[in-house]
Amino acid sequence: MKSKSARKRQMRKLLCVLPVLLCLICAAAASEGTGEVLSVGVPVDRCPIFYLDEKTNEIIGIGADLMRAAAENAGYAVEFRRITEGTLKEALDNGDYDVVMPFGSAIASASGHPTVVSDNLFQTPFTIVTEGKRALPEFNHLRVGMLKSQGGVAETVRQLYPGMEINMYETMAECVKALRDGQVDALLQNSYIWSYVLQKPAYENLAVQPSAMFTIDFRAGTQNTPAGRALIDRLNEGIAALSETRRQAIALDYTSRRLYRYDFSDYLFQYRWVLVTGGLLIALLLLVLIQKQRMNRIRQEEKMRQLLDTDPLTGALSLTGFRKRVEELLRAHPDIPYLLSYNNIKNFKYINDSLGRKAGDDLLRFWVQKAREHLTEEEAIGRPAGDRFAILHRASGDEKILQDIRDVADPVRDYFISQGKENHVRICSGIYVLTPKDYSEIDVDRMLDCARVAARKVRDTRKEGYEFYNPEQWQKGQKVSDICNHLPAAMQNGEIQVWYQPQVNFETGKIIGAEALCRWNHASLGWISPAEFIPLLEESDLIFDLDCFVWETVCRDLQKWNGQGMRRSVSVNLSRRDIREDRNIPEKFSELIRTYGLSQDQLRIEITETAFAENANLVLQTTVRLREMGFLVEMDDFGSGYSSLHMLKEVPVDRIKLDLHFLSGSGDPEKGRIIISYIIQMIRSLGLHVIAEGVENITQADFLLSYGCSEMQGFYFHKPMPADEYEQIG
Repeated sequence: MKSKSARKRQMRKLLCVLPVLLCLICAAAASEGTGEVLSVGVPVDRCPIFYLDEKTNEIIGIGADLMRAAAENAGYAVEFRRITEGTLKEALDNGDYDVVMPFGSAIASASGHPTVVSDNLFQTPFTIVTEGKRALPEFNHLRVGMLKSQGGVAETVRQLYPGMEINMYETMAECVKALRDGQVDALLQNSYIWSYVLQKPAYENLAVQPSAMFTIDFRAGTQNTPAGRALIDRLNEGIAALSETRRQAIALDYTSRRLYRYDFSDYLFQYRWVLVTGGLLIALLLLVLIQKQRMNRIRQEEKMRQLLDTDPLTGALSLTGFRKRVEELLRAHPDIPYLLSYNNIKNFKYINDSLGRKAGDDLLRFWVQKAREHLTEEEAIGRPAGDRFAILHRASGDEKILQDIRDVADPVRDYFISQGKENHVRICSGIYVLTPKDYSEIDVDRMLDCARVAARKVRDTRKEGYEFYNPEQWQKGQKVSDICNHLPAAMQNGEIQVWYQPQVNFETGKIIGAEALCRWNHASLGWISPAEFIPLLEESDLIFDLDCFVWETVCRDLQKWNGQGMRRSVSVNLSRRDIREDRNIPEKFSELIRTYGLSQDQLRIEITETAFAENANLVLQTTVRLREMGFLVEMDDFGSGYSSLHMLKEVPVDRIKLDLHFLSGSGDPEKGRIIISYIIQMIRSLGLHVIAEGVENITQADFLLSYGCSEMQGFYFHKPMPADEYEQIG
């Protein structure tokens, strides 16, 4: 037996060796269980090559399984990592990955480092996809779309087909949009990936072009360093150990699966026609219900409106309906001259008493029937009460009134006589001619009251017929109709002419220009004075049409005279009604001189002094802009009664046109001469030119010249004359 001390020594030796053995065992176990870890960076948007498993969130796919098998053969445990860079070339510069894949060939990294790639894991077919079946140019002339993450593959493709234009996009959806928009001819992608992508219903019109197929190697790559080359050499050993059967089994495993999962948009697309049809049916049903409800409401409203707006006996408008219709017509047709007549039957009570109420009702219905035969859509008839009728007529002259009497009033008067009864119907009518204010401030009751007053005047004189409430307005309306309504035709057929009154330098005797004036030889009224037609055109807001005609005619004449070697300048009038916010007058004149090849100094712009007084701010802005463009601006009619020293100080003009009212008007002529002399002196002291208009005799001319005003215009020198006569003088 061993001694007790010997056993103790053996125990101590065992305790010392045991920890060492345990460490060796653990290390061996660890080495055997894990091996070296190979970090592989891959994209995950290429199902079924690389993608994320929905359940485990691990990276799987054909490429992943092939790489895992090859790495295991080489003694590696693989850790797949999703690349966060935009392209594989950028991922090559990231030291967190041992290798990056897939590559078709060795390419430089994004920073320019050379790379080394592994042997081919398997041949990946690449296929061209187009929108429908279409003929494609040769590969070297194709425009193709690819994913930006396939930058490495794109470089390999460029090496194979140098003439191919490759456009890169972030997502497959952007690629497809580019194809459909015609930005590319086709899309290029791995055939395995197409087998997944083309399962999307929205891509059902995309077609694989089998004839346009080629293969690219599927390799792993890393930077070309000693460590990188050693890693690739070792990995190649594992790739070489992969059997072709194993490779095909892995590819078949994934391509036989139904990997694509429909999302909500896919279901919407797949069943879109069912949804659209169902939606249309529902919408149609709702529309029918809404329309039915709307029609019911409209019918009810129409019934109520008929009760309120229509006279049930005659079918004419009631007083309420007549008011509404007149307001509608006046707002819709502010350019139509109207008159309103108020009519009643003077002996209607006798007719009812002697012939019966039915006969009276028949008479009222007959009146409305005859009136409607001659009324247009822009006219209206109403029955305010009893035997009273109100009619809104277009004002077309005395002849129209006489025609209405013959066509409507006479048959009504003879209604019973035509039936063999000796009952003559006597009608009293009052007529109110609408004024411009009636269109802007519509008050139908006031118009009816005025027409009723005129009708009462006829009734009180114990006669029948018609009477005007405002005959002067009727006469004015006639004149407005004759002049304003005829203006477009007058400008077109040559009734309106532009005449010129020469302006002279009395000191030298030379003609220095002319003022353009308008003359109108009316087809039916003969020669009309400008003092008559210009105010009417201003009131009717038609003066701008006339002025534009005059300006264009003047520019056309100036262009002709320039061509004949006679360079002249003409003053044209700018009415106060021409200057409005919605009219760019300076640009209008600028356009005219551009069109006719004139210079700004050939067209002088005259603005009356009243315009500066009435619309100061806008006229001032227009004047400043005209002068900035190079035009000469004149203040016309200075001294006609509105002048002020403040105006001379504020208004930026080039010449003052002096009115000789102080010399030719009533009052003390000596005082007039004193005022004129000081006005001339003041204008010249302000640095402005002055021209006197209305010079009628030598005395006036000598007086003006003695105070420094040499430029004059008036009958003493020349009367206004047609253009052909003006060409012959000066």
